[in-house]
Amino acid sequence: MQAVILAGGLATRMHPRTLTIAKAMLEVAGRPFIDWQLEKVASCGYSDVVLCVAFLGEQIEEHVGDGARFGLRVRYSHEGPTLLGTGGALRAALPLLDDAFLVTYGDSYLPFDYAEPLRVLQSHGDCDGVMSVFPNQGRWDSSNTKTDGAWVLAYEKGTTDPAFDHIDYGALALRRSLIEPLPTGQKLGLEEVQSRVAKMGRMRAVVAPERFYEFGSPEGLSAIDAKLRSV
Repeated sequence: MQAVILAGGLATRMHPRTLTIAKAMLEVAGRPFIDWQLEKVASCGYSDVVLCVAFLGEQIEEHVGDGARFGLRVRYSHEGPTLLGTGGALRAALPLLDDAFLVTYGDSYLPFDYAEPLRVLQSHGDCDGVMSVFPNQGRWDSSNTKTDGAWVLAYEKGTTDPAFDHIDYGALALRRSLIEPLPTGQKLGLEEVQSRVAKMGRMRAVVAPERFYEFGSPEGLSAIDAKLRSV
């Protein structure tokens, strides 16, 4: 199984630390966060990882190397000097992508089975994506997903509709065929793909049992630190 980790952001909300340290390399519970993340995906059965990197990405590549010490094969896709967004970064990584893969974020720790969305995608031909979701109800961030528990009925960032009471959990299984038609070298968000596939009725849902953790802010970093010190 293949996991793609998007780890190329500038992390401006974490300045000044992330002016000189790649976000994924920030220390969490005594170790660079990327160590925790790679160990987690390996424990869920993944053997192949593509790291999409950009700003200070050489720090991640030097630290992680080929991934062998994590029991993984790790390869790298470099966005270059112009950031392409989450969707653009995936398009840049196209030559490395399997026919079906999981994509997650380099600043997220998800206490669930990262393999479940990809298993569901691989076993169901009636969908092109499987989104992990959480019954958020506006608690941890703005809810953006309407679901019946089996399918993503709609996905819309910034909505205030109370029917959107779940949130994109941060682990999404996709078919490579969704990424191939995207324009190369252009900035675009992965949410555009998610919204389109949901509208087509081709996005299944996997409901996560526990809240997500992400360090888009110093407060989020403290929350992940506390969580990982307890595992």
